[in-house]
Amino acid sequence: MNKTKKHFLAKLVVSLLTLVGIILIAAVSVANSQKQTVRNTSRVAAVQQPLYSDYRGVRIGMKTQEVRAKLGEPLQKADDMDLYAFSEKETAQIAYDAFHSVTTVSVDYLGGVGAPDYKSVVGSDVEVKPDGAIYKVVRYDTLGFWVYYNRGAGDNPIVTITLQKSLDNR
Repeated sequence: MNKTKKHFLAKLVVSLLTLVGIILIAAVSVANSQKQTVRNTSRVAAVQQPLYSDYRGVRIGMKTQEVRAKLGEPLQKADDMDLYAFSEKETAQIAYDAFHSVTTVSVDYLGGVGAPDYKSVVGSDVEVKPDGAIYKVVRYDTLGFWVYYNRGAGDNPIVTITLQKSLDNR
């Protein structure tokens, strides 16, 4: 075999190996892309949808000025917390972090008056004690907060509902 043919064959082999390498890289990329799509789809399906995620339109992460625009002027205000009294039976405390974002929304309903039903806050899988007391926390880790429902015992219970930013997200 002469030198020219050897040189041509060597270039042809290198070109074919390069082409095979490109095809393999493309195949691996497509496979990884498909795995990523499946992984992302399963994550979306696993995200919990909270039953209760805001109070009067106030959500975890909102800025102080947005809260005050929604709820009006607080009864007491500070850089880290606002106190609202909507009636003699309904009060709310909104806590803020150093960046003026909501970290906690806690609402008290005296005598349970005006309180949403626990089923619409934490679901129906709740143990109601014989004295009427209820306590349940539902965590929404993928959303970065939890919801707490507490109803005291007796004929005139205080119901407290709290939305709290998870400590992992502070």
